[in-house]
Amino acid sequence: MNLGIIAHNSKKVLIEDFCIAYKNILAKHEVYATGTTGRRIEEVTGLHVHKFLSGSIGGDKQFMEMVEREDLDMVILFYNPAMMDAKEPDVGAIARRCDQYNIPVATNIATAELLILGLARGDLDWRLNLK
Repeated sequence: MNLGIIAHNSKKVLIEDFCIAYKNILAKHEVYATGTTGRRIEEVTGLHVHKFLSGSIGGDKQFMEMVEREDLDMVILFYNPAMMDAKEPDVGAIARRCDQYNIPVATNIATAELLILGLARGDLDWRLNLK
């Protein structure tokens, strides 16, 4: 399956820790991420990550285009709601687009862990029937 990952600057360490913890699950899937997030995930896990541009220079738009094509099966989007910045990817727009196309999306660590463990159990295999 294709997994999309975005993390705002204040959540980069958290996404790194998440990816280290779930490296074995992520390794069985294709991981897509905005530029800086993808580079940092690769550095700490050794996994290959398909990287878009950085979120602030168009990576968020590339990400949403992939959602619109229904080429992502799950999205993990870590952001800090107390520190919204116009330079960061638009969380609301991405989440709405995922809802529109029935793509499971997690916006915090608790939900991300549920999704990644569900992915490992096969709970998201219904996505395979959509293609």
